[in-house]
Amino acid sequence: MTTPHGSEDDYWRRPPDGEPTPPPPPPTATPPAGGYTGPPPTTAPPPGWRPPLHLQAPPPRRLPPQDADALDAAEQRAQRVTQVVGAVVGVVLLGVICLICSRVLF
Repeated sequence: MTTPHGSEDDYWRRPPDGEPTPPPPPPTATPPAGGYTGPPPTTAPPPGWRPPLHLQAPPPRRLPPQDADALDAAEQRAQRVTQVVGAVVGVVLLGVICLICSRVLF
């Protein structure tokens, strides 16, 4: 807050010793005397009560059997592709680094 007769910090300074301090604000709410009383009591549902059932789900299907040999072969192909891509990226980066170093040196 900027004022024409003082600095920005005048608003936050303590009043001089001769002026009375403003009274503290009144409390907004009084806490309960016993502290936390806990959650409100609950009532149990009547015996045999169930939520209404509108749709019966079908039983789960059987999963197809897994071919472990085909899974292993696919995993090996994927690993080989990953290694080839990594090698190509490494060669390209090595070439770029050599090109940058040759520009700096010469």
